[in-house]
Amino acid sequence: MDRRLIGVLAVAATLLLAGCAGVAGDATPTDDGEPDRTIEVTADGEATAEPDRATITVAVEAQGNSSAAVREEIAADGQSLRSALREWGIEDDQIRTTRYDIRERRPRPEAEREGAEPEYVGVHRYEIEVHDVAAVGEVIDVAVDSGADSVNRVRFGLSEEREAELRTTAFENAVENADGRARMLADNTGLEVVNVYTISTMDDHVSPYRAEPMAVTEDAGGGGAATSIETGDVSVDVQVHVVFEAETTG
Repeated sequence: MDRRLIGVLAVAATLLLAGCAGVAGDATPTDDGEPDRTIEVTADGEATAEPDRATITVAVEAQGNSSAAVREEIAADGQSLRSALREWGIEDDQIRTTRYDIRERRPRPEAEREGAEPEYVGVHRYEIEVHDVAAVGEVIDVAVDSGADSVNRVRFGLSEEREAELRTTAFENAVENADGRARMLADNTGLEVVNVYTISTMDDHVSPYRAEPMAVTEDAGGGGAATSIETGDVSVDVQVHVVFEAETTG
């Protein structure tokens, strides 16, 4: 380990070790139940896995000379989109609306002076949950062919069960790292770790993998371009704060 890091950690340990200077004996609790000597450390833990879920964000867009016309076009394209996805195998509860907006867009002042009429634009954005990550490109093609005007994002993640498993592994790694740091601090300050006094979590988050759709492979059936998406690992990161009981050595 880098000597500068050991020096910094040793200073931190000196500041965090309660009553250790010039005191010998066991790490017996004080009258208020707290240990006589402690070592406090914060450590990170990470676990990664291949995704088993994907979320595709697509949008149906329209523009016209009235809000009613825009609404009707969005509704028709949205119905076509849902029908095609349902026929492919996507259930209704796997399709969620994340944005619906129709607004007036006025012409520039010079165009308005020439009699230009306001234009209306609208968007209906959907999130599509896909349980087969290998089929993401195919689902994108189905969506685009059936009415989606844009693909905004593809996010790869984990099912609840897989995420829970990965979080457990990440916590185990964090605790193991905390134990290693505490023992290193103890070795450099004349102490010995004897027990865990308290432990708490400080951070816990999942980092999904995000990808951009790319048409790079040839569709063997129709000769057109089929969408291909690269996937990457999803990571779960946690942070723990552990207070260890310690005693002097020798």
